Amino acid sequence: MAFLNQQEREALLNEIKDLRFNQIKGRLFRKDKKSRLAFFRNVQETNRWMTRYILEGLGTQVTLVESLDRSNGKATYKLEEIIVEPTPENRL
Repeated sequence: MAFLNQQEREALLNEIKDLRFNQIKGRLFRKDKKSRLAFFRNVQETNRWMTRYILEGLGTQVTLVESLDRSNGKATYKLEEIIVEPTPENRL
């Protein structure tokens, strides 16, 4: 399978931007059978939880950035940003 170029990565972003977290996960794993989870809800900045999926067959990585809301006594994650970028092997 060929790597995704910039336009195809933008189309992927537009395809998943309105979906919920688990729907995005399912869509990514169906899109590329070589998909894998790099890290799950890893805190790299204050109140920014990141989950990254590597689509090896497409030369793309998708990072989901969430925030954690504990105001109502229950932990709730809110999807704030989706980053779709090429892997180092993808030169398109």
